[in-house]
Amino acid sequence: MAQVSFGLLISVIMIMALSAKFPPKYILIALMILFTIFNAFSIIAPDYNTLLMSRFFSGLPHGAFFGVATVVASKLAQKGKAAQAIASIFTGLTLAILIMVPIVTFLGHHLHWRYAFGVVSILGLLTILFLHLCLPHLKPLRSVSFKEELEFFKTIKAWHILTIVSIGFGGLFAWFSYIAPLLIHVSGFDIADVSYMMVVAGAGMVVGNIAGGYLADKKDPVIAAIILLFLMVIALLLVFFFSENKIIAIILTFICGALAMSIGSPINMIMLKSAKHSEMLGAAFIQAAFNVANSLGALFGGIPLLFGLAFNYPALVGAAMALFGAILCLVFYKRYER
Repeated sequence: MAQVSFGLLISVIMIMALSAKFPPKYILIALMILFTIFNAFSIIAPDYNTLLMSRFFSGLPHGAFFGVATVVASKLAQKGKAAQAIASIFTGLTLAILIMVPIVTFLGHHLHWRYAFGVVSILGLLTILFLHLCLPHLKPLRSVSFKEELEFFKTIKAWHILTIVSIGFGGLFAWFSYIAPLLIHVSGFDIADVSYMMVVAGAGMVVGNIAGGYLADKKDPVIAAIILLFLMVIALLLVFFFSENKIIAIILTFICGALAMSIGSPINMIMLKSAKHSEMLGAAFIQAAFNVANSLGALFGGIPLLFGLAFNYPALVGAAMALFGAILCLVFYKRYER
């Protein structure tokens, strides 16, 4: 995952450097064309190495696409509803995962794995069509040179925000990376029940997306992030202490899923407000930071397991990471916001 996160970061910088002078509608369409082409190439890949390369290149537009989409959503939103507009993007992402992952997994297992990439390619084509038909034309979002845009990322403030994401949000990944063995070995669920629990977590993510966007519009996004990170600490501590109870485990899976996605909108709003003239690059860097959080959460969450501790201990590590993220948010608020 560390290599993937680094590769994503490099691809974000390269794609933004080449594309940001164009209107965002055309950038999004071009990125989705790349995604669709390389997924379609996966259908006909003759060997494993070719498939691996096509999967690598199909993932490169990811950070840039969501970075541009985040800024476009904030520009198109009604006044005072920018965070809710951003949340709608990630609600769509969550619903896509919740609905399509079981479908393409079923196709891959019962028909052939190439059918799964066929479905993804068709969805890519539909996305291109809807972007062309429905997305309004906006002027290029870049108002300064790419070199000037990078200046923000030479500041402590920029890396303070990215560290909040990488560490604080990593707390949820410390829990989620080991949720299956937690539910099986600690909560006592059957292996067959884990897929249903993923639906519970996914439903929580949808609710969390909506709630996080609403909260970030009603309050200062930094305050919203502080509140949500402290709630994450409490939820992960409850996971650590009470996961042996099946009913409580189901409730906490929903709550943690909600908190997992609720922080996305406030964090993106913090970056957009801080990175004046660098909004697209800032939003794209946030996506890279989320991938770093995924890597760090899985890494640190797995350390207790190396010492033979139970599968509820990654949640305890996650609570510590979320607490550190909340403290960083408090420092950010005192230094820059207040």
